[in-house]
Amino acid sequence: MDVFLTGGTGLVGSAVLLALLEEGHTVHALARSERSARVLASTSAIVVRGDVGDPALLAEAARSADGFVHTAAAADGEDAQRDAALLDAVLPVLAGTGKPYVHTSGVWAHGSGEIDEDTPFAPPQLTAWRLPLDARVRAAAADGVRSVLIAPGIVHGRGLGLPTVVKDGPRTEDGALVLPGSGEQHWTTVHTDDLARLYVRALTDAAPGSYYLGVSGANPTVREIGEAASRGAGLDPATVPSTDAETEARLGALAGALALDQQATGAKARAELDWKPTGPTLLEDLSSGSYVAA
Repeated sequence: MDVFLTGGTGLVGSAVLLALLEEGHTVHALARSERSARVLASTSAIVVRGDVGDPALLAEAARSADGFVHTAAAADGEDAQRDAALLDAVLPVLAGTGKPYVHTSGVWAHGSGEIDEDTPFAPPQLTAWRLPLDARVRAAAADGVRSVLIAPGIVHGRGLGLPTVVKDGPRTEDGALVLPGSGEQHWTTVHTDDLARLYVRALTDAAPGSYYLGVSGANPTVREIGEAASRGAGLDPATVPSTDAETEARLGALAGALALDQQATGAKARAELDWKPTGPTLLEDLSSGSYVAA
């Protein structure tokens, strides 16, 4: 399959790129900067210079490719507008073709609790913008698009991603790591390489309008995450909680999302797409894996 990919140098997209190439797909990867182009060119991807905000480029990419995967995100406050414009450009072109379109959401959309794909939505303010766009992606199935929505959990691997918010947090005078929130909240997690294989399965096998949580089933508490990060760094594993106000003062709008207490299994993707997460858990990755190397 000839696949057009956005976000191919990000934590998620770079793993998706390699997984697609390993499965024998041809990948046209969008590069906004010269640096990104060099990174993408070091693989066997075909580099497409341009910007995710260019509707003409995106429309032509959707027209030419056999499938389209969107993982790009900048977390600069403009993602809602960019994603809406991307859907405006891409979905009409894909209508009636039966081609796959895989879109990235996020597990925070479901709020706190033991969640699955049928759990009602209750997003924090930070990600509430996703809901109407996610609904639009799924509804595109009625227009002849094999649209698929994936909501990753906390993605880890390569020493990157949100786990560094805990790992690199401040410490008290006696060396205890200051956690975001109480530390008793659970984060539902997934290794980036496992998540990438889910994207490939969804691209090739998922039914139109499908929705999957991209989570491995490992749901550690933030306190456990902090302790593992400290062990990996050879530091005192002691931790201390923060109040909501203290966390917000340090992390801004991200605080409300990191305070969510979520647990999930990823059972639907395992059952329907025969997806088998095999990578290290976040606690393993922090204590003896990529975060130690980083």
